[in-house]
Amino acid sequence: MKYKILLVDDEKDIVKLLQDYFEIQDYMVYAAYSGKEALDKLELKPDLILLDINMPGMDGMELCKRIRNFVNCPIVFLTARIEEQDRINGLMIGGDDYIIKPFSLDELGARVLAHLRREERRTVKEEIKFCGGIVIQYSERRVFVANDEVNLTKTEFDIIEFLSLNKGRVFSKEQIYERLWGIDKDGDSNIITEHIRRVRSKLGAYYDGVVIETVWGVGYKWIG
Repeated sequence: MKYKILLVDDEKDIVKLLQDYFEIQDYMVYAAYSGKEALDKLELKPDLILLDINMPGMDGMELCKRIRNFVNCPIVFLTARIEEQDRINGLMIGGDDYIIKPFSLDELGARVLAHLRREERRTVKEEIKFCGGIVIQYSERRVFVANDEVNLTKTEFDIIEFLSLNKGRVFSKEQIYERLWGIDKDGDSNIITEHIRRVRSKLGAYYDGVVIETVWGVGYKWIG
């Protein structure tokens, strides 16, 4: 089974160079050119993240701080900064290693392989999705906004799980009801409306964006 690397750097030439190198070494490489794009691609469950520090918008340090409590895979910083304090800061916020640009591809490759082999002895990767400011941990059945955990009932989490794993698709309340409880379950599918109202209320206590959109006359869809 191929190792998966998420490469995050806004410099396209470097991304192409590293992508070619690691693909020749039989890795599966996913590229992201910004911190925001990297958040979306974490759903691919990379085995290791190569992360440039100096990026516009959300830089590598900020991205690392945001994901470190939720992502267990090694994070290796790529940096042009040579100040010792910068390197210390990167390790303190959860980076596992750093390599200074310009660097030797063979040295980078050796460090990446060492981290991956070490990681094989650790636990299985977390099932996780980042949706704007919301973090969903599926295997733990927990939802966070920033560092605040949202207190959800089993049914409320089930609704979030179902809709978020089918982002962009519209489901009627009858379809959601059937997915959660089965076609033979006695009850009124209108209760889905109340559950979704409660989910929105609980998320809204921490988050001012819209993640579940009402498609009038049809149903609901996840847009987070």
